[in-house]
Amino acid sequence: MKAAVYTKYGPPEVLRLKEVPKPVPKENEVLINVHAVSLNSSDLEFLTAKPAYIRMFGPFKPKYKILGSDIAGVVEAIGSKVTRFSTGEAVFGDSFANGLGGLAEYVTIPESALIPVPNGMTFEEASAIPQASTVALQGLRDKGQIKSGDQVLINGAGGGSGSFAIQIAKMYGAQVTGVDNAGKLDFMRSIGADHAIDYREEDFTKNKGRYDLILDFVAHHSIFDCRRALSKYGNYILVGGSVPSILQTLALGSLLSQLGNKKMGMLLHRQNNKDLRFVVELIEAGKINVIIDKTYPFEQTTEALQYLMEGKVKGKVVVSLKNEAPIPKNE
Repeated sequence: MKAAVYTKYGPPEVLRLKEVPKPVPKENEVLINVHAVSLNSSDLEFLTAKPAYIRMFGPFKPKYKILGSDIAGVVEAIGSKVTRFSTGEAVFGDSFANGLGGLAEYVTIPESALIPVPNGMTFEEASAIPQASTVALQGLRDKGQIKSGDQVLINGAGGGSGSFAIQIAKMYGAQVTGVDNAGKLDFMRSIGADHAIDYREEDFTKNKGRYDLILDFVAHHSIFDCRRALSKYGNYILVGGSVPSILQTLALGSLLSQLGNKKMGMLLHRQNNKDLRFVVELIEAGKINVIIDKTYPFEQTTEALQYLMEGKVKGKVVVSLKNEAPIPKNE
């Protein structure tokens, strides 16, 4: 089978389309004929080894040589103990916990990480949902305890998880401020943001705003600066960002939370099919939308990753392996 393989850390140009052995599913796994893969910031992190802690998985060369965790496709074969799926079904899910591997013609993934593709949804749309949407949901609803009327700031609101976060926060009745680059201001407003800030022109930790909830996808401020931007009972949640910000939040977040009413912490994303199904229900009900900026053919995976690296993506970017493939109808 063909796969987008990288054997050393570096920019997207280190990827090569190569022939590799087709995987064989274990007893609890499903072999997926991959139709679409959406890209996440985690793919860039594993590709470039930035931040440096990625090298824990492979100090000198990548442990996982095929990127891509959010996949959608058709069941090709099943392991001996698989009971929920059969060959020919359209499915999607997150293979992150199974070592990535989605940017290939076939990938194996535990059946517990998959759900059926809803009828009427494309493979591209399905692949754009798993990680980005559930990170946003868990950050806002579970860790953030969002409620109607909250003043919510989302840093990095124009990307994949951020675009879901804006919509979910508005669904819960919050007033939303989105922070990203100038090229995404109109986009953030178009999907529900009440206010949009260009981070190059305005530092949200220094303005007059005070927020009940800050969801930070691209943390680089001091934890003390973020704490000052919170309301009296505010909640700061770091999802991703620079190593200093992550280490500072891990080291001091709990202590600062005990010193007053403001809460400071980090989201540990959980692969959770219950949450994934909940997001699908919201999409089917028309309460939120899947937003895909660009779709690239498999042969242009390098270009897709380069576009993601440039920070221009509004919503999600998807790699399509089978543009003309029909979608099986799930019963």
